[in-house]
Amino acid sequence: MPPSRLDGLYRSLLLTKFFCKGWGKPENLERLFAFRKIISNRAACSKLVPPDYPIEITKEELTSDCKILEGKFKTPLEIYLPGLVPDVVQNAHFQIMLPHKWNDERFKPICIHLAGTGDHYFWKRRNLIAKPLLKEANLGAIILENPFYGARKPKDQRASSLHNVSDIFVMGGCLVLESLVLLNWCEQNGYGPLGITGLSMGGHMASLAATNWPKPLVVVPCLSWSTASSVFTEGVMSTSINWDVLETQYFSDGNYRERLSKMVTVVDDAFVAGQTFIKNFNQSVEELKQDICQTNDLINEDPSPDVNLTVIRETTPEREQKRIHINRRNVLNLSEPLLNKLLSDVKCELDQTEIDELNLKIQIALKNYQEEKKSDSDKLILEVKAEETSEAIPSKSLGSKIMEFISWSQSTNVNTNPNSNDTTSSTPPTELTSMEKREPIDTTKTRWWEREALQFMRGMMDECTHLKNFSVPYDTSLIIAVCAKDDAYIPRDSCSSLEEIWPGAEVRYLDAGHVSAYVLHQKLFRSCIIEAFERARKKMIPENECVHGEPSRTDTDSSKQK
Repeated sequence: MPPSRLDGLYRSLLLTKFFCKGWGKPENLERLFAFRKIISNRAACSKLVPPDYPIEITKEELTSDCKILEGKFKTPLEIYLPGLVPDVVQNAHFQIMLPHKWNDERFKPICIHLAGTGDHYFWKRRNLIAKPLLKEANLGAIILENPFYGARKPKDQRASSLHNVSDIFVMGGCLVLESLVLLNWCEQNGYGPLGITGLSMGGHMASLAATNWPKPLVVVPCLSWSTASSVFTEGVMSTSINWDVLETQYFSDGNYRERLSKMVTVVDDAFVAGQTFIKNFNQSVEELKQDICQTNDLINEDPSPDVNLTVIRETTPEREQKRIHINRRNVLNLSEPLLNKLLSDVKCELDQTEIDELNLKIQIALKNYQEEKKSDSDKLILEVKAEETSEAIPSKSLGSKIMEFISWSQSTNVNTNPNSNDTTSSTPPTELTSMEKREPIDTTKTRWWEREALQFMRGMMDECTHLKNFSVPYDTSLIIAVCAKDDAYIPRDSCSSLEEIWPGAEVRYLDAGHVSAYVLHQKLFRSCIIEAFERARKKMIPENECVHGEPSRTDTDSSKQK
């Protein structure tokens, strides 16, 4: 399916630019890359946050619908990487929504909701997903304020536009550890089963955080995928990045190119190469066979009999090409049997007499051309072409294709003259003449320095966000991921699939783009969350046990027998 046009249009209306100050300090990135190796290991990361990590509840409120708690705590990332987290970001703010009464004292589900791009404060997640879940399934919620958003946004930051690439890694590190703090708090207070979810960027952050919880955890990432690299290098978000600043900084400071680039790895390079090979294998083999045959024909100077020949006279770019066709008008004055043979659709071989006749006629035609008053730079090309009919045109030799392409390119250059009176034709490329126009190829995006900076970005994102670099969640059967088939924000073709990285996880696809899925399918996201928690309930409370404090049917029957 093609990427959603709505996604591209929506992104084009937003004028904000990301990473306007560059990559971030090289020493900070180096510390982040090293710390990633710790938090990507569940056994090591779970030890970073003690179960009794201090949390301060700052507000309690009873409403007609639920009980609301608000609190804060210091982000653990500041403890392990001091100086990387800005002062205003260091306090993690959260809001908890609890039902007035649980349906079952053994089943007190709570889900952490992480923010997507641009989701500041609590109100959007509270009204769109947390409140409806509370009403529909008696499901509690914890809404965590994103680092660099809302009350945690630096004063000099405009909206959601992070200043440095390193900021998004600081954000991810904060959220992973802060989620562990909140999960520990829930467990200490007797809540469970626990879960985590999010939309878009929040969905991916939820996936990262889930990898480090050492117990079963409901995970419902929505509109995200296995890595953030494709988002910033291929998706529509890539057009919102200040690449000029990143490229300049990358080459002006040797630390990025010489040291940091060697610390990151593009995870899916082999995956993409293998995927492309398998996809195009059969076609490539057939084309290779054809090229071998055509090359042999060229070497032996024996053009394929099913290829049409035309004598072409190429002139300087300022002049029109002139062609003499072998057709029923018989410009070369060939004998009738030879002419019929050349124009026949049936493959055949010419005997020596016919070859001699053809060579003689061609030499005469060439001599006539040389006698004309033309420049000495004129070139002569031999090509076979039948009289144009409605029948399919046979394939041409490799040499003919190459020379026609050169001729076509030269004709393109001719028509770049603004004073030309030529008009554009809809003729196919193989039949274009020098009088027809064609838009020049834009090569500005293939400069080697742009590619190198782009590859560095992809490597950084894969290093810190690719799920292959993190532990597999404890129980993948509790994972339901929801993706949009036509998502232009999060391309999936060049990335490993979630099913491959997390065996046992379920992935569901929507016939929608990123924006349309967010707007139209909130109910579906909620239903997937409810379903995943229902799976956890069945594992937590066996079906033969009571649900609402009533004795099971087995217990009742046994008491009657007594």
